[in-house]
Amino acid sequence: MITKFDPKELKVIGETPPLPLMPSIKIYDYPVSPKDAMMAMYARKPYWQIIGVEKVLFNPSILPDNVARGFVIEGRPFNAAEDGGGKCMFGVDWEYEPFSGGSMVRPGNPLLSDANAWREKLVWPNLDDWDWEGSAKLNTETILKTDKFVQTWLFSGWFERLISFMDFEGAIMAMYDEDQKAAVSELFARLTDLYIEIFERMIKHFPMIDGFCIHDDWGSQKETFFSPALVEEMIVPHMKRITTFLRSKGKFTELHSCGQILKQVPNIIAAGWDQWTPQVMSIAQEAYETYGNQLLIGTVPDFFDPLTTPEEEQRVIARAYVDKFCSPSKPSYYGIYAGKMLTPAVREEIYVRSRERYSK
Repeated sequence: MITKFDPKELKVIGETPPLPLMPSIKIYDYPVSPKDAMMAMYARKPYWQIIGVEKVLFNPSILPDNVARGFVIEGRPFNAAEDGGGKCMFGVDWEYEPFSGGSMVRPGNPLLSDANAWREKLVWPNLDDWDWEGSAKLNTETILKTDKFVQTWLFSGWFERLISFMDFEGAIMAMYDEDQKAAVSELFARLTDLYIEIFERMIKHFPMIDGFCIHDDWGSQKETFFSPALVEEMIVPHMKRITTFLRSKGKFTELHSCGQILKQVPNIIAAGWDQWTPQVMSIAQEAYETYGNQLLIGTVPDFFDPLTTPEEEQRVIARAYVDKFCSPSKPSYYGIYAGKMLTPAVREEIYVRSRERYSK
């Protein structure tokens, strides 16, 4: 445990640039490094409420999926509008859409119409073709030279990857269809082998990586795509292999899964993930109340309009947030989807009050 809060910590030593989901954030003179603060959160003994600026994302261009998805973050600039999109590691074409800031596979011409054909139709990537040494040389003394927690992402987990092969309708049917389910499970097992091999290479060439985040969306804004029983059967065993492997290497894990998937949280826990940020803000508080002692949940304050809400009211909301979600016996972190509400007043109030609560 670090010492109690000292007002001198509020000295501003830097500022982050504004992002699509978060305004510019002032960096305080923390008593420990941002990486140490992240590690303390994972140990469930936080120093302050983590808000996201304590980590740096690292998505190197050697992974074709990062380019295809328009989300390269490394030691040299990347212009997603000009260079995003193209073929993923399986040769599937992704189209980058600048307005939404993301990529998708153009539907209507799926690589697979039947999951049973995956062995004949899929061409698996050769990881030896990727310039690991060159990427390490580029990034080791640039983006990876930091006192922040380094996290890298893997786009297209299991169901998302199946969508890229079969389009959404084909993928969802293959998950349920008794004539395709066995083939889908075998494909997911093979994908897991590949992902573990990728992670092994990344850990070898970029030992500064502290954690991994995998994308696998399971729901819409209103409901999950499939029953918890189906996820437990078809996806959880493969995820568990990944989280077990990464934990054996001392790495932390985050699942990025969008939609109204509250009923799937027991599967997220069973799969061994360290953390999950609900995209649907209305379920973040309920998820914390029910599962916050088993999973680190990205929590959010009560909604307010940052442009019209007086500062003192913002501070009241921030203090109420800390009192509810910053429990030393049941910690959480600030959910990125509420990033727009991190006004200077809210950010300061959350930092000070959470420092005081967590250092008791």
